[in-house]
Amino acid sequence: MIHFDISGLEKKLSELEKETTKADFWNDSQNSAIVLKQMTSLKSKIESFRKVKVEFDNIYELNELLKLEPEEELEKELIAGIKAIESKLEKLEISTLLSGKYDANNAIITLHPGAGGTEAQDWVQMLYRMYTRWANDNGYKVEELDYLQGDEAGIKSVTFSVSGEYAYGYLKGEQGVHRLVRISPFDAGGRRHTSFASVEVLPEITEDIQIDINPDDLRIDTYRASGAGGQHVNKTSSAIRITHIPTNIVVACQTERSQIQNRETAMKMLKSKLLHLKEKEHKDTIDELKGIQMDIAWGSQIRSYVFCPYTLVKDHRTNYEVGNVEGVMNRRFKWFY
Repeated sequence: MIHFDISGLEKKLSELEKETTKADFWNDSQNSAIVLKQMTSLKSKIESFRKVKVEFDNIYELNELLKLEPEEELEKELIAGIKAIESKLEKLEISTLLSGKYDANNAIITLHPGAGGTEAQDWVQMLYRMYTRWANDNGYKVEELDYLQGDEAGIKSVTFSVSGEYAYGYLKGEQGVHRLVRISPFDAGGRRHTSFASVEVLPEITEDIQIDINPDDLRIDTYRASGAGGQHVNKTSSAIRITHIPTNIVVACQTERSQIQNRETAMKMLKSKLLHLKEKEHKDTIDELKGIQMDIAWGSQIRSYVFCPYTLVKDHRTNYEVGNVEGVMNRRFKWFY
């Protein structure tokens, strides 16, 4: 059972509102922006709870009325109301569960192909399309930060941000290796192929989170942006690549016309990666972190997308129809790959 601490949220909101009445509150624009953002989030949660509470009370009263005087039309109205409130309660429950330190932040997602060559690059493009469509359907803003086209098809690498309330909280579970099984459109023989892609999800670092970076630890390179973007983008070195020398973390941004804007975005990405590195099991060195990372290949996947699960064949010894569904091993049958 999920407990929604409405009184605690109201108390916190009241404290923040008192803070805004202080004489020197507006003198610190950075702090005031953080407080106002927290107030907006709290007000949204409280308002959502109150609306659901009112609807629940109305349904409860309608149910009590139907117990005394049954009526078919009112019963239909009650059923429709219950279905509607169930959906709202589910969203409220999810927002309550997303209580992690950075769950409310925007998300920065990076996709890389793994084992599979062109197949894997095409799989990255499919994932990119899937995430952007999900974001658009759910009211999130998607901004492409870095994009490297595949040689024949698909994408070699792409980094994009998903902006909106609880973007990171919803998307952080996508982190890991994703596996695709399908009949390859690039194989003239129509054979089944397995492809892999890695999904990295990081929270966007906001101004209230301090990450100290020594400028001497950075190597900053400029280059011409690739792909579409107009004459200005292609003729000037507006794209930025930043390498954090101690950890060998590399980030890049090329979507803005201004080199300054690309640099600011790249620094946000770097801070997110460094924060993730710092907090991951409190490891001291990058080598220890790399020791627990897994290859973008077989056995590492967190999820499999099986478009072609099996081919039915006849095993004459048992007279059963047998498929080569992955994960199922029987001593009497072979794997039919």
